[in-house]
Amino acid sequence: MTNPMGLAKKLKGMIMISKKMHSDRNAIPFPVSLKHLLSEVDVSSAFLTSLKLLYDEMDRKYQQAASYYGFVCNGCEDNCCRSQFYHHTLVEYLYLHKGFRTLPEKMRQETMDRARDVYQRLASETEKPALIMCPLNENGRCILYLYRPMICRLHGIPHELRKPGTWVQHHPGCKAFHDRLKSLPYFRFDRTPFYLKLAYLEKTFRDKIGNTERIRLTVAEMLLV
Repeated sequence: MTNPMGLAKKLKGMIMISKKMHSDRNAIPFPVSLKHLLSEVDVSSAFLTSLKLLYDEMDRKYQQAASYYGFVCNGCEDNCCRSQFYHHTLVEYLYLHKGFRTLPEKMRQETMDRARDVYQRLASETEKPALIMCPLNENGRCILYLYRPMICRLHGIPHELRKPGTWVQHHPGCKAFHDRLKSLPYFRFDRTPFYLKLAYLEKTFRDKIGNTERIRLTVAEMLLV
């Protein structure tokens, strides 16, 4: 059984090293092994089961909105897989690696090679990052589609966010949606409940292991660290 206090100390130390390495734009983060550390947490735990149920809920709501608009992503040249989204939760990091371990060895190695290439190319950018394909995208498809993070599931459709103490923020959706379907009436798609549920799940997990360190990782970095 994992010692929560011992795990918390190692996790804090590993993330501090990772942050130091990330400050060096020429360094690659893969020698810093959050993967090794977090393997001590049971990947079949209730946390990941709860995350899967939350993902299922997201997918159902997204599909309702997409069906209303008749919106599909197939053949999109403005591929969101080229956007450099950042991910901030340890539970999503764990879930992505749970899926990664299901891939054949050869596919895992090829994916890691692409992740290193993506990281190095992004690290060399001095201005706004170029659009670079996600290392999980192979022949136009996500090889870990069932394990993809929240933002990958929700991106593209117009939505709203309700932050406490502020007005409702409306977002228009991706460029492909805007170009093809902007004239249609808005289908109410409120992301707020999903954000709150994920935040609660993450907090509960971090409370269990005694960790409060922040992370900010692209998918490539999630695979490498």
